[in-house]
Amino acid sequence: MSLPSLDLEAAVAAAMPSLVALRRDVHQHPELSFQEHRTAALIAERLRTAGLAVREGVGGTGVVGLLEGSSAGPTVAIRADIDALPIEEADDRPYRSTNPGVMHACGHDGHVAVAVTIAEILAGQRAALPGRVKFIFQPAEETAGGAERMIADGVLEAPRVDAVLGMHLWTYVPVGHVALRAGPIFASADEINVTVRGRGGHGAMPQQTVDPVVVAAHLVTAWQTLISRETSPHETAVLTFGMIHGGTAFNIIPEQVDLRGTLRAFDPALRERLLARLAAMARDLAAAFRAEVEVRSRLGCQAVVNDPRIVDLVRRAATAELGADAVEDTVGTTGGDDMADFLAARPGCYFFVGAGNSARGLDQPHHNWHFDFDEAALGVAARVLTRATLDLLTRQPDA
Repeated sequence: MSLPSLDLEAAVAAAMPSLVALRRDVHQHPELSFQEHRTAALIAERLRTAGLAVREGVGGTGVVGLLEGSSAGPTVAIRADIDALPIEEADDRPYRSTNPGVMHACGHDGHVAVAVTIAEILAGQRAALPGRVKFIFQPAEETAGGAERMIADGVLEAPRVDAVLGMHLWTYVPVGHVALRAGPIFASADEINVTVRGRGGHGAMPQQTVDPVVVAAHLVTAWQTLISRETSPHETAVLTFGMIHGGTAFNIIPEQVDLRGTLRAFDPALRERLLARLAAMARDLAAAFRAEVEVRSRLGCQAVVNDPRIVDLVRRAATAELGADAVEDTVGTTGGDDMADFLAARPGCYFFVGAGNSARGLDQPHHNWHFDFDEAALGVAARVLTRATLDLLTRQPDA
């Protein structure tokens, strides 16, 4: 679909200076989850200036902008996450974070800038636009709480959203490319907290103790067999323990050791089974060593599952904008994202926009203190996401 007055490539090119400037402004002023007050105020101001109806404080610090078209049609939502991470930025770039210990190290600054720019471009086409576009600026993705709270505040209603689109800037894909897949694209992400209790004593007389350090070591090793021996090679799951705390001195066997980790899976049934087996294995292994164990699972986001019909629509939109050679299939990632909550409630598509450029050193991992991305990706994201939105407003996904 092409609106008579909209040359999308030209419109995005003309918006690029403002788009990059907004991204850099947000990058310089990062805010942690549910603390995104300046970011939210900046978004709300830009949306109001563009003529959208704006709600603030949705789900805490979220912002919603509604663009009403001039004729009947569906309501399409574009979701962008807005929070930053507790990381000290390493590089002294001109737009370096001015907030010590906080950094946009995952691309959310770019997500904000792209969504605001799309709202401004489409607002200029209001007279020819069917339906409505709802722009959802979500707090607290990094702590997996913002989507749930925004949905509870009614963000998918009044008017009722028919489909949800979103993209993630991704340095693992080269700039100029888009990667997507039907079905799960992000895994579920659960937190595992384990406490092992033994009987402390002198390190020289271990026979008088029940050593929780030894038990914890056996648990970490044994749990990996849940992946290597109890999960099919055709399924994907990851179990990682990143924290082990216990003890006060080299020659004292402690009373207690605490472990924290994460379980990731694409399949809900596999997720449930592995959580149950992890707890059962811990109980039985601890008993064999005469220790006690407590396993507490904090369920995080579910898997992000894309609707196949809308994936096909986005694929066609990306191909139309970038060419077929720039559109890739992806196996997804075992990272988590609470975009899952939106796609569990409404059909939609979440896809990757390539932002990596190894020739310029812009290929650091996400959540890394050197993270940055090629800003040419911002224009690519704006074009593909806008084209897909317009197509959803004017045709059925499988048309």
